Amino acid sequence: MGSIFVSKAQSLQSPSDFLGYPLGTEFSRHHQVIDYFKMVASQLPDQVKLENYGETNERRPLYTAIISSEENIKNLENIRQNHLMNAGIGEGTATSNDIAVVWLSYNVHGNEASSTEASMKTIYTLLTEKQEWLKNTVVIIDPSLNPDGRDRYVNWYNETKSTPYDIDQQASEQNEPWPRGRANHYLFDLNRDWVWATQKETQARLKLYNKWMPQIHVDFHEQGINEPYYFAPAAEPFHEIITDWQRDFQTQIGENHAKYFDANGWLYFTRERFDLLYPSYGDTYPTYLGAIGMTYEQGGQSGLGILNDEGEVLTLVDRVEHHYITGLSTVEMASKNAEKLNTEFKKYFANKNFKYKSYVLRGSTDKIEGLKSLLDKHEIRYDDAASGKISGFNYSDSKNGNLNATSEDLVVSTNQPKGQMVQVLFEPNTVLADSITYDITAWSLPYAYGLDAVASNDMAKTTNVEDTFQLNSKNTNATGYILKWDHMKDAEFLAELLKKNVKVRFTEKPFTTKNPEQDFDRGALIIVRGDNKKIANFDAVVIAAADKFRRKAVAVSSGFSKSGPDFGSPDVKLVNKQHIALLSGNYTSSLGYGEIWHFFEQQLHYPVTSLNTDDFAKINLDKYSVLVIPNGYYGVFFNDANLEKLKTWVKKGGKVIAIDGALDIFADQKDFGLKRNISKDTTTVKPNLTPYAEREREDTNDLITGAIFKTEVDNTHPMAFGYGDNYFTLKSGSTAYGLLEDGYNVAYLGKKPKNVSGFAGKNTLKNLEDSLIFGEERLGNGSIVYMADNTLFRNFWENGKLFFVNAVFLVNTNAFEL
Repeated sequence: MGSIFVSKAQSLQSPSDFLGYPLGTEFSRHHQVIDYFKMVASQLPDQVKLENYGETNERRPLYTAIISSEENIKNLENIRQNHLMNAGIGEGTATSNDIAVVWLSYNVHGNEASSTEASMKTIYTLLTEKQEWLKNTVVIIDPSLNPDGRDRYVNWYNETKSTPYDIDQQASEQNEPWPRGRANHYLFDLNRDWVWATQKETQARLKLYNKWMPQIHVDFHEQGINEPYYFAPAAEPFHEIITDWQRDFQTQIGENHAKYFDANGWLYFTRERFDLLYPSYGDTYPTYLGAIGMTYEQGGQSGLGILNDEGEVLTLVDRVEHHYITGLSTVEMASKNAEKLNTEFKKYFANKNFKYKSYVLRGSTDKIEGLKSLLDKHEIRYDDAASGKISGFNYSDSKNGNLNATSEDLVVSTNQPKGQMVQVLFEPNTVLADSITYDITAWSLPYAYGLDAVASNDMAKTTNVEDTFQLNSKNTNATGYILKWDHMKDAEFLAELLKKNVKVRFTEKPFTTKNPEQDFDRGALIIVRGDNKKIANFDAVVIAAADKFRRKAVAVSSGFSKSGPDFGSPDVKLVNKQHIALLSGNYTSSLGYGEIWHFFEQQLHYPVTSLNTDDFAKINLDKYSVLVIPNGYYGVFFNDANLEKLKTWVKKGGKVIAIDGALDIFADQKDFGLKRNISKDTTTVKPNLTPYAEREREDTNDLITGAIFKTEVDNTHPMAFGYGDNYFTLKSGSTAYGLLEDGYNVAYLGKKPKNVSGFAGKNTLKNLEDSLIFGEERLGNGSIVYMADNTLFRNFWENGKLFFVNAVFLVNTNAFEL
């Protein structure tokens, strides 16, 4: 039987034979790659299990191929369950620990396209030449994590390239147009989305990943054309929970790669640039789940061939070969160390030596439910708190304190299989071993979700509480309905009604109704029957929307308030049904644009029109009431003519929402009150005597790499309705703007900016004194809304999103409705 199988494997068609061209001489489209994997699975069903685990926004299929020996594939489900039991994740006792699980992830960045080509050669060689490794190793191959981005790049390149290909760096085929192929359909970087799981591809992959929990995970990438190849071990900083074994085995794998690279005369580097800290990468996320998580970076992103700065021609054939070799070398090391991998994997999950044993979280039901939804995606366990006093670190004031827990609070304990991941995601302040890091350094979930929290050294007691939400009842005799305003679910409810042409009001002052007697804060929505005489089945429409988003609609019998404004007061304003435009194209950040596009389409579910910068001069802005300008690098784009056009539209009643880098359009410009905040210390010219070797580290003193600051909030301003007196903001850069003299400073940092988590260079704090975070400036009938910090950054900072919605719908209702 074995000889028959070997014969089948040896007769397997190679990628080059199947595709009809030598591998690496053309870029293969996603469907061609999947067709090859399907052929392999059909030819060797006893060794290959193909799994369709989802599809992209553009309906491209997501596949993994699971390959191993014939015996292992026959017992694959038992192997999987035994593997989870070995880690304490599955129920029962493991019966063996001799099979390793390796996951190879290719092409998460679509225009880093060589690795998908390499995946085909890798599966072919493993099945035809490396059967011995498969006897004790299960290999999971995902040929393309980002098919939409890959095909965007491949289709563009195949349409653009010369024949033969042009190696000139200035050639058209070497310079992708906006938005490039790196990101997915919604222009999200999927290699920053592993934890936040905002994207369809990530959500599908996490289900399969948590089903398998591999001991080794490799994320294949490409870097600049002048860097040869990077592989593990990683650079500092390492998160403190990473074990000595995880560090050491990365080095062993790297040494094995080096053996092959040295034999071929290929250059490489290790222990530089790519660290293991930010948890939402394809190397760190697996690492925090016990795996040996690694990034491999091939010099590339350069068509079929390019002349680099050293005068060498880098070809796709070369790039494919390098990724192919490191993939095989990884499987080889797993096979040779299968038992040790299992032993150390088990130790990782058995460790319960945590600084904090439980995190107790308090907030509105909506915020708690939002956090639960994220934890569910990662299969992290949680419970309702039992009544009692909890002592520990208090997130709100950054010092030790107490919390009197109730059953409405949530407990997330580190005493669970994924306790290490709990620590990484919840700890108040991550220990930073090195200030030179690749990404943000703060992400603590209590801050991101706007929850009061205590991190405790004690195990908090828990209980189970039933869901008490009750559906609303229609009241056809009611004057109208009132709903609170403090969460994105309220915003989704509002958007639903506006799309149905229901007129909705909101209050700018607190009030108390008479029947029933109930208090409502600023921002509360008021939906009056008299405003909506043209809406058939008014009550049914409102109640259906309220139930859909689990909102409590309070029916009231009169518009006469016990205290505060009545329904007809000037302080109760109509919400305009906004016509929203979003700037896109050259000069805008594709990631910044994608965050806003995704937010409107997939979370708020409210229409938005994309306007390309190339068309700006001929666009009629009067068709829109709101223009959102994403983060970008606008430079010469907003010349005198374009800026004057924008000002004219704003003066007539338009509203601009400028985010992050877009504030530079208005800073220090005539007619705008926004000024850059530059301290005298940073403008003093003095000789820099820092040695060359220390300059990079010295420069970190001027950087903020994703740190959390505690801001002051004017919650009487409509942009801050639904918020308290303070807001924890995520700052991703050190650029600062001064407080507005004539406008409204909605959220800001005072004389002593408080950095509660993450790295902020010592020179940055002076610039941040008395600096604007969010503000509004009136210009004629319209407004400019300034958002110096991007609340939609990667769409994971949940507690900031309502600021953006408020800016769209509640700020300056004097603006004309189109």
